[in-house]
Amino acid sequence: MAQGGYHLSINDHQQDLRHLFVGLNMPVTLSGGEKPLINFDNAATTPPFQTVLQAVESFAPWYAAVHRGGGAKSETTTRLYEEAREIVADFVGADRDSNVVIFVKNATEAINKLAYRLAQARDRRDIIISTVMEHHSNDLPWRSKFRMLYVDVDDSGRLLLDDLKKKLRLSRGRVRLVTVTGASNVTGHINHLAEIADLAHQNGAEIMVDGAQMAPHLPVYMKGSAGSGSLDYLAFSGHKMYAPFGTGVLIGPRKTFDYGHSEIVGGGTVEAVSQRRVRWAKSPQRDEAGTPNVMGVIALTAAVKTLKHLDMSLVAREEAKLADYARKQLSHIPKIMFYGDQENHNYKVGIIPFNIKGLTYDKVALDLAHEYGIAVRSGCFCAQPYVRKLLKVPPSEIEKEFTGTDVTYRGMVRVSFGLYNTKSEVDLLAEALDSISAKTSKTITPQW
Repeated sequence: MAQGGYHLSINDHQQDLRHLFVGLNMPVTLSGGEKPLINFDNAATTPPFQTVLQAVESFAPWYAAVHRGGGAKSETTTRLYEEAREIVADFVGADRDSNVVIFVKNATEAINKLAYRLAQARDRRDIIISTVMEHHSNDLPWRSKFRMLYVDVDDSGRLLLDDLKKKLRLSRGRVRLVTVTGASNVTGHINHLAEIADLAHQNGAEIMVDGAQMAPHLPVYMKGSAGSGSLDYLAFSGHKMYAPFGTGVLIGPRKTFDYGHSEIVGGGTVEAVSQRRVRWAKSPQRDEAGTPNVMGVIALTAAVKTLKHLDMSLVAREEAKLADYARKQLSHIPKIMFYGDQENHNYKVGIIPFNIKGLTYDKVALDLAHEYGIAVRSGCFCAQPYVRKLLKVPPSEIEKEFTGTDVTYRGMVRVSFGLYNTKSEVDLLAEALDSISAKTSKTITPQW
């Protein structure tokens, strides 16, 4: 990739950035003819950068197994694989001396791995504090291993820091970890991580951040500043930041991973084995069993380099502008209902959840896809407790979801932006929703 000129183009000519991506403007055949596909489902996955495909293609002739190989290909592969850890660490401001970068399949696997490792070293600190706004991947892995407390949110879906303070105080030093999303995959709300980190540390706990919706859209600094606000653990996925599926990252203190062993063990995780004893390898090798996804790591590294070159502060500002424009355009849609904080847009990534009164969430999503070629996501986005809270679903109806046979599940529609989306695409979305809203039937029972 040519390394000049993109800093200005992102600010003034967002359309110029589209050539950096693969798969935009692909035609889809609809009932009314052929239209270009518009993707507003970036919180689920993003299209890859051209640089990602170029990096994989350039590396392919050198593709070989990492570590312990004596040939030129293996040595090259190993060097690039290990250099990738440094590139990723620098991208998120992690201290390379005290932290280790572990490559996994995705953020879900990263959080499961951390839960397993911390459970091996359990002490009197047997409590994990999570929040109501978490993706299931930052909730379910902890439940079978620790006692759980959940920080509540207000009616707008913002985290209640006073509730976190209360739970830390009442737990009297028994909290092992505070685990929280950097940015919500439902509302886009950005959490005040530096303050949360300081509260955790002041109470003898560590902090883990699910960065899946943060790393592609915001600058991340694990080190903190001026001796405060440092993050202990960070997880994120490549497929949400313009790289392919199959590669994720877990970053955390080396001392954590040099105790115990991984949830998956086998080749590459050991230094010595007899029929009676095992001497485990040092981390990260201890936590990367089997032959790793080197192609995926090369792809992730290319995406990280491209994002860093574009400047994450600028990425955040431009995406925020587009999201603000979209909220204004969509606010004119009859019967539209937004969720989350509609006042403090400066503390959001580009995610807009909504419903159209009189239409079910899945109906709206299907109409957008099948009639207009616009991809969005609908449902609960793997964050059911949070979505129910935003929808104000009564406890009696929640109970029916677990005991009933004829259950109506609640949900919403989610529009989520990537770096390549444009105002003209937002205008087409607004026109489509306006048309869909005008067709609402009185016979349809609303699901909210």
